[in-house]
Amino acid sequence: QVQLVESGGGLVQPGGSLRLSCAASGNIFSINAMGYDRQAPGKQRELVAAITSGGSTNYADSVKGRFTISRDNAKNTVYLQMNSLQPEDTAVYYCNVQGVSTTLPRRVFQSWGQGTQVTVSS
Repeated sequence: QVQLVESGGGLVQPGGSLRLSCAASGNIFSINAMGYDRQAPGKQRELVAAITSGGSTNYADSVKGRFTISRDNAKNTVYLQMNSLQPEDTAVYYCNVQGVSTTLPRRVFQSWGQGTQVTVSS
């Protein structure tokens, strides 16, 4: 079983910054991709950013140039630095991790965090 603990959400004014973090623990043999999705009220969940074990990144067009995703492989932790936040960034942000468990036989897993609220408002 893999657990994800998210932190860093909150209320910020337009133009402000927040940093989200997500730490994975449990029966982890290896982690492939880590990333964040978000879901705003009345909207579908969408990919925000993702990063592979090799450091390749992928961003939604709406956040390119404003958000930066990074990871600390030694700590099984992913970070999302969000700058120049706008009201349309308001959503619940969910961390997700894909990897291989320590169970025998090895199993691919995908786990989701509990979500953290980001509210951008003046």
